[in-house]
Amino acid sequence: MQIELKKINGKNSGKKITIPDKIFAIEPNDHAIYLDIKNHLANKRQGTSKVKERGEIVGSTKKIKKQKGTGTARAGSIKSPLFKGGGQIFGPKPRKYSTKINRKLKNIARKSALSHKVNEKSLTILENFKFEKIKTKDYVSILENLSINNKKSLLFISENNHNLFLSSKNFKKSSVKNIDQISTYDIIESDKLILTVDSIKKLESILLN
Repeated sequence: MQIELKKINGKNSGKKITIPDKIFAIEPNDHAIYLDIKNHLANKRQGTSKVKERGEIVGSTKKIKKQKGTGTARAGSIKSPLFKGGGQIFGPKPRKYSTKINRKLKNIARKSALSHKVNEKSLTILENFKFEKIKTKDYVSILENLSINNKKSLLFISENNHNLFLSSKNFKKSSVKNIDQISTYDIIESDKLILTVDSIKKLESILLN
């Protein structure tokens, strides 16, 4: 599959780049996407919520009142969940929510998500570029030139570029990541996906090996 190559000024370069059909033109597997996103979100959960149950409450175990003759229900301890300050019934305990999915399924999910972006015409391929200095204004110019400054965008680059990362740090709707960090969740969450030429070459080694 061939796609138009763009410059950072937003204009077409006059060249086309061939992107691998095995990554960008497969029949999307929506169930694989669902499983990978579910795994991603589960792994982000801390699982540290904790409340005290009846046996963990510090307090007297003395019977509050006599068993009969009060006209109210029986009560054995101030630690009862029915009283203020008592233990909670079946409250949350620390646990691990993380799950595992195999590498083959994860790759299918990522390729499916990328294929969806191609079908939606939400994928842009940029010529390789570098940021020589930290300048947010220059990054804003790229977004404006591509007409995505008001959209949720994600730019993947092939190697760490400290200046580019810092220039894009304060944007809520736009982010820059190394292609090594590519995930199905990030792809699906973005309205517009941008890849550089070098990042596509690196992507092939990640998803096709």
